Amino acid sequence: MAVPIRADLAGIPDYIIPGQPPGAILLNSNEGPLAPPPSLIEAITRAAAESHRYPTWFSDELVSRLADRLGVPEQWVTVGCGSVSLCQQLIQAYCAPGDEIVCAWRSFEAYPVFARVAGVTARTVPLDPEHRHDLDAMLAAITPVTRIVFVCNPNNPTGTVVRADALRRFLDEVSSDVLVVLDEAYREFLTDPDVPDGIPLARERENVAVLRTFSKAYALAGVRIGYCVAPPPIAAGTAKVGVPFAVSRLAQAAGLAALEHADEVAARCETVIRERERLSAAMREAGHDVPPSQANFLWLPLRDRSARFGEHCAENGIMVRVFGKDGVRVTVGLPEENDAFLRAAQSFAHAVP
Repeated sequence: MAVPIRADLAGIPDYIIPGQPPGAILLNSNEGPLAPPPSLIEAITRAAAESHRYPTWFSDELVSRLADRLGVPEQWVTVGCGSVSLCQQLIQAYCAPGDEIVCAWRSFEAYPVFARVAGVTARTVPLDPEHRHDLDAMLAAITPVTRIVFVCNPNNPTGTVVRADALRRFLDEVSSDVLVVLDEAYREFLTDPDVPDGIPLARERENVAVLRTFSKAYALAGVRIGYCVAPPPIAAGTAKVGVPFAVSRLAQAAGLAALEHADEVAARCETVIRERERLSAAMREAGHDVPPSQANFLWLPLRDRSARFGEHCAENGIMVRVFGKDGVRVTVGLPEENDAFLRAAQSFAHAVP
């Protein structure tokens, strides 16, 4: 008889991405469409020559460089195996069985999964009619056992944002013993000047942590490295539950090299932003409902037609991400990939009433 998994984990859905047929256009995982620049590949290659040695435990050099870049003391920065790993660490560090987290839904699907793994309840709050976080409803969902509130800004998978005044009012209302995590994995793709930088907000309060990643804008999704910026007690607590040596030598070297090429990263983001706006305009012209996105993807709230749209795209050699009967997320790719997606979307609109 097989050893059974914990009963409370049996219902967690497996993380499954459909197969990737050879030659398919992959617009389903929010990856950067361009490979890392040669300087990053060279840094990773050099680090590989020392892969028989453990990396530094706390990624000291990278932490120092990040702190300098962000204008915070080094004690405010913790590095992890992608920002998703840091989400899990925050829940492990600040929640106990019987506690709760609050998050929007749909938002990043890992939040409620990590809560369940930790024996914690996730209170999910529906997005508002404009596919944005409903901060008033989230505030109302906080209970005496709430320990963390996640605000994904821009939100994954909708690309919508919380603006400065609304976020400040929300933070002012949240009790100081509840940790607010501002997940800013897609911050580099913002063009809306009214979307706040979370780091100054964290510096003003003792209960705010900010997550960012090298996976998206820095083209390092396969290397796995992200960071948390938070007041020192929160940063230290997050590091305390991290897996030892989770941030490899290769990841640390890649992160350091990436920080040396901020101009190139910004140029790549501008390319993605132009394509995002072109895709949005073309999809709306074709009759699709496309909420304004500030990320590197678009959200199509297709509801009951979501699965059919995903199948239609796959039949045309394009992989997109279907979220049940809520909608479809489409990552912005290269211009020619986006053109192929537009042709598929237009043919779907003609084929399906």
